[in-house]
Amino acid sequence: MKIAAVALALLAAVVSSAHAADVTFDDTARFLAGMQPSADSPLVPLTKDPGWQRHAKFFDGALAQLEQRQLSKIRAWADVNLAAPRPTMFYMFSGPDFLYANAFYPNASTYVLGALEPVGAVPDLTRLSHGSVGTALYNVERSLGSILSFSFFITKHMKVDLHANQVNGTLPILYVFLARSGKTIRNVEAVALDAQGGMHVGNDDPGRNATRGVRIIFAGSDGEARTLYYFSTDLSNPSARATGFLKFSETLGPGNSLIKSASYLLHSGNFTVARDWLLANSATIIQDDSGIPLANYNSRQWRFFPFGRYLGPIDEFPGRYQERYAELFTRAQPIDFGVGYRWRMHESNLLLSVKVPGTETVPTAEATSSAEPPPRPPRPKRPRPPEPVPSPFGRFFWFR
Repeated sequence: MKIAAVALALLAAVVSSAHAADVTFDDTARFLAGMQPSADSPLVPLTKDPGWQRHAKFFDGALAQLEQRQLSKIRAWADVNLAAPRPTMFYMFSGPDFLYANAFYPNASTYVLGALEPVGAVPDLTRLSHGSVGTALYNVERSLGSILSFSFFITKHMKVDLHANQVNGTLPILYVFLARSGKTIRNVEAVALDAQGGMHVGNDDPGRNATRGVRIIFAGSDGEARTLYYFSTDLSNPSARATGFLKFSETLGPGNSLIKSASYLLHSGNFTVARDWLLANSATIIQDDSGIPLANYNSRQWRFFPFGRYLGPIDEFPGRYQERYAELFTRAQPIDFGVGYRWRMHESNLLLSVKVPGTETVPTAEATSSAEPPPRPPRPKRPRPPEPVPSPFGRFFWFR
């Protein structure tokens, strides 16, 4: 408990160090992202360093390509197919991937990200020695290499890269993605959750089974304040039951969920708590095939809209092929971007699952768990064909 309290105090000191040096959180984020800080920022002299200038060119090129190849197309897809999103979006097994969270849900007011990776720290950058600027920034680039190229983080690489130097963990990456997404960071606070899901801010120690995280208040071009939470948390069953992350998240729902490149963990019997939580607390779920198995959805409670192509799992995940998923995707609509483990265009699959309004009391997948969902109820006789009704989720239609 003493060690945990020291760690929380250290994180609180780190995220507040910007004020101590008269460097704003937003200027810190812009500097890490290779963008010019404000004219009066103490960080301006460091932008003359050749290491920072090379870093800025790297991000200018990499993000421009990513925007053209994927992000702009994802936003266009979301604008058509997600016409009425909830205020909160949940992204489990996310790593620090605000980039895709924002691309799919640019209008969310609260983002909740949860993954194993540590929160980390952004120290007072003005105290970096002249020769260490380039090294610190290069390690930020290394940690972002896979997501900029393939759309997902490689976990085993992150374990090394996110501990590489004094600019470490998920926090600097969140800074980079916020800045490069056109956001202005207004405040950053260390937070922790107790076992009941109660939030503790700064040096307030919640005790055993605490879940450490960070709360970032930011604004987009509209000036509206929005909140990003990132929690370092183990979502396997023992931890999910013992800690307060899912309890806290439940107070913000129901929301819209994103599951991408999730190592097929939700196919495992050791992640049923997180899987059933997502099914119970999501109004919509966007996922690739590494998310929730189709057999765990209750067919009376969800409607499915497949996009792209299902080619099965990549070689690293043998035994995860889903026959029913393949059958569903025979009627999929095309997408013009790649996402997930099969990141190449025309090889990716994306499933939009929409919970049918008024079915919240239908038993969840856990209550009806089997290899197959429950049988469909008999279709009632009607004197005339069903009347299409516009869906709140874009161009699809419900049938009454």
